[in-house]
Amino acid sequence: MLDKKIDDKTIRLTQLSHGGGCGCKVSPSILREMLSKLPPQASQPELLLGFDKNDDAAVYKINQEQGVVATTDFFMPIVDDPFEFGRIAATNALSDVYSVGGSPIMALAIAGFPTEKMSVQQIQEILGGGAKACEDAGIPIAGGHTIDAPEPIYGLAAVGLVSVNNIKRNDGAKAGDTIILGKGLGVGILGAALNKGELDEIGYSELITSTTKLNSIGYELGTIPDVHAITDVTGFGLIGHSLEICRGSNLSAKINWDHIPILPSAITYAQKGYKTGAGNRMLEGYKGDFTATISIEDWQKNLLVDPQTSGGLLVSCSKNIANDVLGLFQRSGFDHASIIGNMSEGKPHIEII
Repeated sequence: MLDKKIDDKTIRLTQLSHGGGCGCKVSPSILREMLSKLPPQASQPELLLGFDKNDDAAVYKINQEQGVVATTDFFMPIVDDPFEFGRIAATNALSDVYSVGGSPIMALAIAGFPTEKMSVQQIQEILGGGAKACEDAGIPIAGGHTIDAPEPIYGLAAVGLVSVNNIKRNDGAKAGDTIILGKGLGVGILGAALNKGELDEIGYSELITSTTKLNSIGYELGTIPDVHAITDVTGFGLIGHSLEICRGSNLSAKINWDHIPILPSAITYAQKGYKTGAGNRMLEGYKGDFTATISIEDWQKNLLVDPQTSGGLLVSCSKNIANDVLGLFQRSGFDHASIIGNMSEGKPHIEII
């Protein structure tokens, strides 16, 4: 039995882990090395999306009309409130189903807790937060697996369905496409300030509001033929996930700094020097993959690679429907959604203008 005498008011979840949220991801260069010895993905006609193209979820065709979407995502706490941690982690995991044009149908919880350091109530609240996010998505948590672990871990294995005609990959962008980002950047920087006990109430509210907003708009975007590519911006930051689209589509991208949506408080904290260790790794890893024709300061670079937890969808669509897609985001409650740039012919690269 868990020790009920643990005082959960004195235990900060973020102090029990060495990383938080999607900032827990290993760097792209290390990940590529880790995966380099895996055998090539076996050719199966029914496997429509696998790990070979770095898409957000796997899709397996089950009949002429539908595919099963499967994905998993979990991480350590980005906030100290256990309920909000669970809600954020579950919202983030479900995003991968939406980003391929699917709709979730159920989830399994993935959890690990240092049971000698956490109270029963804290663990119950984490699980409750995850259940609330799934309830908001209209799906059940149908089961799961829990272990005793040295650091708190929570997430989901999510299962969904998608029309085979509506699957969105990250490698389908076309030259001339418009790029749209659905949420504001800066979650990682706000998390860094929180971890130091220096995030104010306004910044905390911005962090929670952004990270608990479901990307369910992805299902509707999947029905639009002129939406050519989708991914979600998470641990590799805006630069990293934009590069995935560029590399997959063999195109370059121009992104207008002035049009990038940024959470208001994140600008303030970035200018004060707050950043994440993961962001530093991304900045080093993407050196040479992006350049700027304008003068940008270090705080701006830190925002470009800032690891987003439960970040926004990044959409590449035909220019002639860009305003309609932006309007769809705005009507769906994505107040920070913005047109940020365009795709063009050229070597995979990002230019900040």
